[in-house]
Amino acid sequence: MRAVRYHEYGGVETLVVEEVPEPRPGPGEVRVRVRAAGVNPVDWKVRSGAARAVIHVDLPAIPGRDAVGVVDALGEGVRGVDVGDRVFGLGGVTGATAELAVLSAWAHAPRAWSDEEAAGAGLASVTAMGGLRPFGSLRGRTLLVEGAAGGVGSAAVEIAVARGARVIGTASERNHAFLTSLGAVPTRYGPGLGERVAALAPDGVDVALDTAASGSLADLVALVGGADRVTTVADHAHAPALGVVVANAENDPGFLAEAARLGEEGRYTPRVERCYPFEQLAEAHAYVERGHTRGKVVVRL
Repeated sequence: MRAVRYHEYGGVETLVVEEVPEPRPGPGEVRVRVRAAGVNPVDWKVRSGAARAVIHVDLPAIPGRDAVGVVDALGEGVRGVDVGDRVFGLGGVTGATAELAVLSAWAHAPRAWSDEEAAGAGLASVTAMGGLRPFGSLRGRTLLVEGAAGGVGSAAVEIAVARGARVIGTASERNHAFLTSLGAVPTRYGPGLGERVAALAPDGVDVALDTAASGSLADLVALVGGADRVTTVADHAHAPALGVVVANAENDPGFLAEAARLGEEGRYTPRVERCYPFEQLAEAHAYVERGHTRGKVVVRL
């Protein structure tokens, strides 16, 4: 099969399209013929070697963690899915940007989602839900999402709105109309955030989710009134000293099933900013590495 691989840590020039052995699904896994795969910040951090202290990969490696495709092989013990079903989900830290990929957590892709949208749903939805989980019920509560226009942030906005929250989202002004379309009340990030949020939510903000690691974590704690009311999916450096929970992405089929249900109901649609051909994964990595992505970037096979 064809795949994109890198044989050493480095820049996007290390990514090459080549023939590689087909993967085999293990117990509890499925293999899919990939239609599209997500491109996430963790992909370039792993590829460049920036994350090697915390994420080990065997080289050569195929980048990509989430994908959508048609099931073509089942591992031992798999139930509830058949060969020929269209599913989206997650595998390991690597392996998705190939003609065939193995998933360890998946859900049936909503019919309303395009392949590109479904490819952008896996990692974003489970990361967002992991960040929201410590807050319990969100119905009737006000949530602040820092970095609300990105892949995880935009997923968190729509999922929280679907759960009954009032959401205030921070983003640059060019993304304010985008946040409004998701159901959030937009505001700028940066100095003066507390005053701006107070004007938008006179009764206060109940909880806050940081998806940006922009250095605002201490301000978010002060704004909501306690570290136990803030989570981060991005700021691993400052969270421990502040007592803020770090929510790491989990291959949770329950989260994926909820994302799929919300997708079927029209209450969550992964937003894709750019879609690249499979052969242009290097350009996709370069774009994501520059930051400020609105929604998701995916590659189409």
